[in-house]
Amino acid sequence: MSSLRHNIQLVVAIMVLLLTTATGCMRWEYGTMEEFRVTESGLLICNEGNFQYGNASLSYYDPETKSVENELFYRANGMKLGDVAQSMVIRNGVGWIVVNNSHVIFAIDMETFREVGRITNLTSPRYIHFISDTKAYVTQIWDNRIFIVNPKTYTVTGHITCPNMTMESGSTEQMVQLGDYLYVNCWSYQNRILKIDTRTDTIVDSLTVGIQPTSLVMDCNNKLWTVTDGGYAGSPYGYEAPSLYCIDAESFTIEKQFLFKLGDAPSEVQLNGDKNTLYWINDDIWAMDVTADRVPVRPIVESRGTKFYGLTVSPTNGDIYVADAIDYQQQGIVYRYTAAGELVDEFYVGIIPGAFCWK
Repeated sequence: MSSLRHNIQLVVAIMVLLLTTATGCMRWEYGTMEEFRVTESGLLICNEGNFQYGNASLSYYDPETKSVENELFYRANGMKLGDVAQSMVIRNGVGWIVVNNSHVIFAIDMETFREVGRITNLTSPRYIHFISDTKAYVTQIWDNRIFIVNPKTYTVTGHITCPNMTMESGSTEQMVQLGDYLYVNCWSYQNRILKIDTRTDTIVDSLTVGIQPTSLVMDCNNKLWTVTDGGYAGSPYGYEAPSLYCIDAESFTIEKQFLFKLGDAPSEVQLNGDKNTLYWINDDIWAMDVTADRVPVRPIVESRGTKFYGLTVSPTNGDIYVADAIDYQQQGIVYRYTAAGELVDEFYVGIIPGAFCWK
């Protein structure tokens, strides 16, 4: 995520508290539904849409035919997706779309894209991670609780209260798991990685990193990687040079720290299918072997003035997909590059494409 994106999201989070009543009563009503199918494998794009406009959407791209389908959720269900589509995961043929400012997670059939259920009564959900078929965690922004939900019944069953956070300063983001332990980065006005015992739903440890770790992945060697954005000038939480961290998950200690320049905006840490190559955005797209002891001096893809926003890497062939939100008002573009950084395709999706999910 870019520094602009961070500032926008901080403002959004504050406004969520003030406007929960207004946005929380958003109605979903079914209209005309379209019957259609997409290919067995491809890329889903969550388009955030504009805050409070309710114009989030879902797109699908077929890498083989280079064809794109937009407004999948609307066309399949006859209703809009909602306000700010944050993230998506697929489990057992069901897609789970987290819609942040509509306080909802939609469950959709991945063959028809029809809704099969929804989880409501969430504060401001960011990501969902499945522990089992009957238990999942949902992270929140501006809430010091991680919600525990039952995906079978679409209900909230409990909470994990995060220490040293208030409801106003709470923020948990992406989640990765190793064995019985789950790791989650605390982003907005935070500087920690939390370790949770999924058997007891308790936080058993925390690790301090730099200001505002924005994303979290685990490589083939069970090393956690996160990148911090360093805050912003004038932030009450502080402002510092951002860093890329390598953390050993088992010992829960920092093994490597790569320091960037003050004013840099690294974000969107991702891995390839083999989980042995790390990618991130810092104006350009950068790639590095997970065993490297220094960051590269040249990017794999140059931005050439484009403001890259979201990033993913194909788990099958290593192609790099990066989103361009343009002016945050019109349809965004997704650029597709080979693993060597050569442009092979570009296509229009919805407003503010921010997150990807592989089918």
